[in-house]
Amino acid sequence: MSRLASELQRLRRSPWEVLWSALVSCGLVLFSQLAVAIVPRLLPSISLLAMLPVAGLVFLATIVVGRFWRRFIGVAASAPLFVLFNVLFLWGVYVFVIRRDTSSLLDMLINAECALLLWGLYRILSGDPGIVAYETSFLEEAGCKDFVDAICSSEKHPSLSRVRHCNCCKVNVRGYDHHCPAFGNCIGQKNHRLFMALLTGFVVAESTYTMCSTKYISRCINSGTIRTENPLSLNMVIGTMLFSVLQVLWQVVFLIWHVYGICFNIKTDEWVISNFPCFGLFLHQLQVAFSFAVSYS
Repeated sequence: MSRLASELQRLRRSPWEVLWSALVSCGLVLFSQLAVAIVPRLLPSISLLAMLPVAGLVFLATIVVGRFWRRFIGVAASAPLFVLFNVLFLWGVYVFVIRRDTSSLLDMLINAECALLLWGLYRILSGDPGIVAYETSFLEEAGCKDFVDAICSSEKHPSLSRVRHCNCCKVNVRGYDHHCPAFGNCIGQKNHRLFMALLTGFVVAESTYTMCSTKYISRCINSGTIRTENPLSLNMVIGTMLFSVLQVLWQVVFLIWHVYGICFNIKTDEWVISNFPCFGLFLHQLQVAFSFAVSYS
């Protein structure tokens, strides 16, 4: 049984619950993207650079508002579906608005990047991060009460080296780095390369989209057709460009950290716990709450 099937069985979610979660996720994406697109409409006189922090605050505000939807409709958004629908939304804006001003080579490149992102999201969501399962006989021989106890004394058991328990997925993962709510899975020994490739792919794809949208906006300004363009389309392009830049900014920092961790054989979870034990405990509790409230509710 695949990891995706086992997760659905563990969560005992009916098809209707999955459908409602998908609809809420789609609605939250539309709401957040339209809210960001209002920024250039309300503040047309300021530069795009000045719009960037405003767009960031607006986007965060819409996410906070979206979190309260669960209180009224009883269904929360799914973090992986939120990522998926954002990719589809940006791809749609590119295809229906920006594409006509893009060269054939760049058009082929950005379409290929978006398709690969969707494939990568499916692979990392449905793949095995390196789940470790031991029989009761192993625990009895090791003299441990449970698997978590065995992990804590992993120096006595080489086979459990760098195995950690994920409080979100309730599984034990070899080479555990962290739990990624956005990708809906733990990041461990078996999917760490895919995670790095996917993170790099997001940075590259969003940078390419930013370049294409910038060319579109520059063409509208230089040709003097900015007043004749559909205001909704133009504002949507500016809004998605601001969104892409904001995503690239934090993703580049995240990518640099993981490259550093690979170079020095550092796992995120181990580094946080060893350097900030109190924050590590808080982070684990926050991940559990976020995973329950956003991804699985």
